[in-house]
Formats: sequence, structure tokens, C-alpha cells
Amino acid sequence: MLTTTESVTIGHPDKICDQISDAIVDAYLRQDPLSRVAVNSMGSHGILFIGGEATSTGTVDHAKLAEQLYADIGYAEKLKIIVNVVPQSPDIAQGVDTGGAGDQGMMYGFATDETPEMLPRQVVAAHALTRGLTALRTKPGFKWLQPDGKSQVTYQGDKLKTILVSCQHAESIDQQEITAQLTEHLLKSIFGDLTGIEILVNPTGRFVQGGFYADTGLTGRKIMVDTYGGLIPHGGGAFSGKDPTKVDRSAAYFCRFVARQLVKRGLCHRAIVRVAYAIGRAEPVMIDVESDAKEDLRPLIEKEFDFRPKAIIERLDLCRPIYKQTAENGHFGNPAFPWEQ
Repeated sequence: MLTTTESVTIGHPDKICDQISDAIVDAYLRQDPLSRVAVNSMGSHGILFIGGEATSTGTVDHAKLAEQLYADIGYAEKLKIIVNVVPQSPDIAQGVDTGGAGDQGMMYGFATDETPEMLPRQVVAAHALTRGLTALRTKPGFKWLQPDGKSQVTYQGDKLKTILVSCQHAESIDQQEITAQLTEHLLKSIFGDLTGIEILVNPTGRFVQGGFYADTGLTGRKIMVDTYGGLIPHGGGAFSGKDPTKVDRSAAYFCRFVARQLVKRGLCHRAIVRVAYAIGRAEPVMIDVESDAKEDLRPLIEKEFDFRPKAIIERLDLCRPIYKQTAENGHFGNPAFPWEQ
């Protein structure tokens, strides 16, 4: 069976929007841990729009924060920034204030023992490539490498079949040199022997324009990159820009946390944990697990793990400014995140 997953660098327009939205969440939580935030960003050809809801005792200069982050990523262009962030609807707040879920929906968490990160090898490989592209930009001889970029890997069973890397670059370097440098300093450092593997680098032959000046970016448009590469079902709700009362985010993290516990304890080799909520209601309307264990693990999960939103927030200590980092190279696999511990 053939499987393919992808990842994007921190300079990809969608990921820039995710980082801006999560940096705003962090800025509010840093001042007021009980902040309610739901913010989306859209960048398009020199214009950045930040919109959404925030109820907090803290104050955030959204435009200044976004402008600095865009520069830190590596872009010199100036953006026209429009901000429209208003208080959260009281209709939503009356359900959340009592401990209920901030929205309806279903969330999934997955873990496998096939890699140390407890993620599919395809996901680990795709993220390693984009992290590597970003890291190379700080190395001597790589001033030509620019912030925008993507990766993709295709496996046939357990065997790597194709590697695809697209990277933004200076106009002064030719495609042959880009391929040679990335093969030597990126691909070989991650995968070692590349014999028999198809290598594709910038298949169009040119990738000079990047970021918001080449494409439109939007918060929450890389949900498969953020999670399990499309190999595992996704409930559809994005993570970035949301405070932890939004179960789209916190419950997906908790499902991953529970799935990891099942695998780490040796109860199974792989597990998918599923949960669903009704807005304003604390108790889930569904908790389920699918695994390769011989026995049904759902009774254990229901006994040991509390899926009510406030309990999740307390157990994982989620009212902290930890979210901008999640918007960089996937929300899972990083031991710094509490749901990965």
C-alpha cells in the first residue's frame, strides 16, 4: 500500500497565519489565564486581516505582534494590517462558564509504537524535512534559502519511495545547485542512503516568490499537517487561534494523551481515541477507542480519564502561553507539550 504525507515550513503562508493566531492566544493567556480567544488570520498579497473574538482582562496589540512575527520568520516586506477582534458572544460564554464545551464536534487522538515519537513514520519524516529546511537557513552557505517551503514523502509499506521538497530561494541560485545542496545537507542527513528513492526538488523549476506575496494564507488550513498526515481521521476542527476551552483543541490533545498512555503501557501497539461533545455540556456525548488490543479498552478509559473540558484543562495545565510553538511543525511528537508527556 502507498501512503503519502506532507509538512510545511514556518514561512508557508498558512503556517504564518497559524503562528500569528496562536501568538495572539499566548499574549492573552500570559496576562489572563482565563482569557477566551478565538482568532483567525488571513494574509494575502501585502494585506493581513486578523479577526475574531477575545474576552480578557489583558490587552494585545495584534498588529504589532503580527508584524514582528512576520519579520522574525524572515520576511522583509511590510504588511497592511487590518484588525477586527471583538468580545466573545455571551450566548457561548453562558455554557462555557459553567464548565461546558465551547463547541460541538468530534475529536480524534492517535498513537503508535512504530516510532519514538509515537507517530506514523511518514509524519515524522515529513516534519523532519521542513524543520531541516528552516534550520539550514542559519547555516553558512545557505543565505539563498528563504522562509517558504513544503515537504512530502511517499512510502510503500515501510519503505520510503519518494521525497519531495519545495523551497523558496534567491533568484541568484540555479536549480541544479539547490538540488545538490539539499540532497547533501538535508536529505542524506535525515535518511542516509538514498539509493532507489525518487528525489524531487522544486518540481516547477523555480520558487522565488513566497509568503503572503506569492499566495494567500489562512488559519486552520493545514489540519492534516498539524495532526496525523491524513492517515488517521480528523474531526475537522482546527487548533490554532483558540483558547483551551475550545474542545476542538483541548479534547484533541487529550485524546492524543490517552492514546499515548495506552500504547506506552503496552496495552496495544496502536490506538485511536474518539470523543464528541455538545456545546455547553461538560460530559461528552461519546467516548470510544479503536485499537489492536485483545480486550475492549473503553471501560478503562472511561474509568481513568476525565474528558470534561475543565478536567482536561486542569490535568494538562493548558491555560498557559504554550501555543505559538505548536503552530510550527505539528502539534504532536514534541516532548515539550504536556499532552506528549
